[in-house]
Amino acid sequence: MRVLVTGGAGFIGSNFVEYLWKRYPHYKIVVLDALTYAGNPDNFPQSLKNSDRFTFWQGDVRDHALVQDLVSRADVVVHFAAETHVARSIFDDRKFYETDVLGTHAVASAVMRSPHLDRFIHISTSEVYGSARRVPMDEAHPLEPTTPYASAKCGADRLVYSYHITYGIPSVIVRPFNNYGPRQHLEKVIPRFIVKALQKEELIVHGRGEHTRDWIYVTDTCKAIDLLLHAPKDKVVGKVFNVGTGRETSVIEIARLLLELIDSPSGITLVKDRPGQVSRHRASYQAIESAVGWRPQVSIEEGLKETIEWYKGHGDWWKKLLWMLKVPFRNEKGEAIWL
Repeated sequence: MRVLVTGGAGFIGSNFVEYLWKRYPHYKIVVLDALTYAGNPDNFPQSLKNSDRFTFWQGDVRDHALVQDLVSRADVVVHFAAETHVARSIFDDRKFYETDVLGTHAVASAVMRSPHLDRFIHISTSEVYGSARRVPMDEAHPLEPTTPYASAKCGADRLVYSYHITYGIPSVIVRPFNNYGPRQHLEKVIPRFIVKALQKEELIVHGRGEHTRDWIYVTDTCKAIDLLLHAPKDKVVGKVFNVGTGRETSVIEIARLLLELIDSPSGITLVKDRPGQVSRHRASYQAIESAVGWRPQVSIEEGLKETIEWYKGHGDWWKKLLWMLKVPFRNEKGEAIWL
């Protein structure tokens, strides 16, 4: 099988590429990534990069000609490519719509023109739901995105759905909840907390830290995508699947748990809440369990321990990114905001 992975040098994408490469030694993997700040070729092990089963293309997912060429030579496509940071989207939303919506349009259009393609896995997000109206949140939960990032991903999600209905593309939409694990960029809250705790710096928490999320370890997400990629088509094509644990934990609890696991003297500082903040998320994973038998395997405690150990052992990877934690944005009032 020849697998095209867009956005494969990012956090979840690179973990999935490595997972696939190890699990299926006869597969050929092609990655398309623009290598913006969150995409990093260092996310791939050297043994993978040296493999004749791996091909990397640096390019923009909005490039229709390039995307069409790569899709036409693939058997399946897994589409991760997106701008993903909620807070950045509030202060710089244009690129989110350009990449997330127009990029998805380029991929979906190429899939439409490739009738040989077996499957198109589109990676959406739980952020399309907004704050929970009911818990657990199933796939029929109303779509009420609360930030530019979430609305861009929602647009891409519904675009893929419309292409399935109109053109019959073999799409599967995956809505992961809050992923964490090795190689996650420091703009995300868990790695940011970890590196600050390791350096004995204050952990910055927005609002009172009472907002909850369904945190899922990245390898569990990789296994879910793998199952959806290989399941009988009639069980998954044209459907939407949540990928979450069914457990919610507040941001302040995560901060305290990390300080305890690291045994760090760092304190916690509360600051003004972020606009568009989602107050509560907890997934129902009944649909994917019924379809392919997937269940989460890694507890939040176990996953955080694994993640801490990775960051402890890879200071050369994350110390190069520390400067980005000190880059301010300007809000609509012209005030400097540090994320």
